[in-house]
Amino acid sequence: MTQRIFVPRDASAVSVGAERVCRTIENEARNRGLDVEIVRNGSRGLYWLEPLIEVEIDGQRVAYGPVAPEDVPGLFEAGWLRGGAHALFHGPSEEIPYLKRQTRLTFARMGVTDPLSLEDYRAHGGLKGLERALDMKAEDIVDAVDTGGLRGRGGAGFPTGIKWRTVMNADGGQKYIVCNADEGDSGTFSDRMLMEGDPFCLIEGMIIAGLAVGADTGYIYLRSEYPDAWDVLEDAIVTATREGMLGANVLGSGRRFELNLFKGAGAYVCGEETSLLESIEGKRGLVRAKPPLPALQGLFGQPTVVNNVITLASVPWILAHGGEAYKAHGSGRSRGTLPFQLAGNLKRPGLVEVAFGMTLRELLYDFGGGSASGRPIRAVQVGGPLGAYLPESRFDLPLDYEAFAAVGATVGHGGIVAFDDSVDMAKMARYAMEFCAIESCGKCTPCRIGSVRGVELLDSMLAARPQRSNDDTLLRDLCQTMLEGSLCAMGGMTPYPVLSALDHYPEDFGLSPKQEEAST
Repeated sequence: MTQRIFVPRDASAVSVGAERVCRTIENEARNRGLDVEIVRNGSRGLYWLEPLIEVEIDGQRVAYGPVAPEDVPGLFEAGWLRGGAHALFHGPSEEIPYLKRQTRLTFARMGVTDPLSLEDYRAHGGLKGLERALDMKAEDIVDAVDTGGLRGRGGAGFPTGIKWRTVMNADGGQKYIVCNADEGDSGTFSDRMLMEGDPFCLIEGMIIAGLAVGADTGYIYLRSEYPDAWDVLEDAIVTATREGMLGANVLGSGRRFELNLFKGAGAYVCGEETSLLESIEGKRGLVRAKPPLPALQGLFGQPTVVNNVITLASVPWILAHGGEAYKAHGSGRSRGTLPFQLAGNLKRPGLVEVAFGMTLRELLYDFGGGSASGRPIRAVQVGGPLGAYLPESRFDLPLDYEAFAAVGATVGHGGIVAFDDSVDMAKMARYAMEFCAIESCGKCTPCRIGSVRGVELLDSMLAARPQRSNDDTLLRDLCQTMLEGSLCAMGGMTPYPVLSALDHYPEDFGLSPKQEEAST
């Protein structure tokens, strides 16, 4: 009887030796005369255990990890194909506490299925949302998404139903669905994980969006630094077209949806929706002034839905189970789940999909296990390189859009990067300004010039330490100008990490708390 062994093809697992482990397992099984089938699945998201290898025994999968090539002979000797005890044994995969405590809706198939098997996708609940949507009116599809309370998972948190309704009602002979897969924030990897591990989920979500707004053409704008995701998506689109999921006759319905894969230009600012559209049109990635909104005049001047990967991938579950079922998760105006990505100085980095409302402390300690260094966690940046730094006093803040906005922070794309007490927060503030100076598209003065002046001011403050520099007041004034005058979030959010560092860690700038209070 052929026994299945699951070896992740996820880029993070591959980066720590999954390919070599896979070849070693194949060779060892062949040398022992054992009949095994190796399935290349996506990652479960337990990155501290990668490569995490699973063995299917009587329909149940048990996990071993992190497995190195030199561990493989010992695993066979220990009888791992029968669930044998070993130092790398973690028991049934679904019972691992890190996984068991999660609420996996969008990521329900992650690490479970063969990413390129449409049959496997369907067997695990895939296409149910699309099949239901094909029997619904466009406005009913939008209503379901609206009822679910889905908001943009790319960081802006704008209600998806409102955006879709605007495009649905817009006049235009041609409409488009554009997926923003230009995931560039530090500490974020959920988009990449989903595209590599469950690509048909994204494709299904884009088709449903097309049915909702009357669009028959879609584009996935994928960052150039994701070659593995490109290969998986390219193969998935070919398979979906061959099997009738994409093309002129979607699932035999007579409805059309074509999907194009577009490689990004390697610029952080192209993660901003209008800059992204400029890039697809073959132009330099510069931010457009709004209005007009892309929903009315987007790609090639036509009404366009621009959503990120996780937003679109959340849609199939909503259509399959109903908006009310999705709305039952979360808190306040933040409904459903978000795949939070734990990175930085943590013992157990990885992906955690939970409902909104969990606290930062729970994620950092119950899931992340505290700092990898064993030192106290001093600061956490939530929402990418333009997100605010939060001190320990904010760790009990519930993770939802409004709670974070109330303290000048942002949930963003769900990326969480932890720093222990050895971090220099003044240098981190400088990094944020320098990042903006490098990545700015240069179209507006507050971002283009303000970020350069900000770096200069911070250099002056760093040089003056441990004495106080008088530049902190000027730096705050500059940040306010960038907040209020920048054309997009690139310049408009760069002050978040700078101001939060000033507010919560004044001593790192040569300021005492009393001096900092006086300067504000």
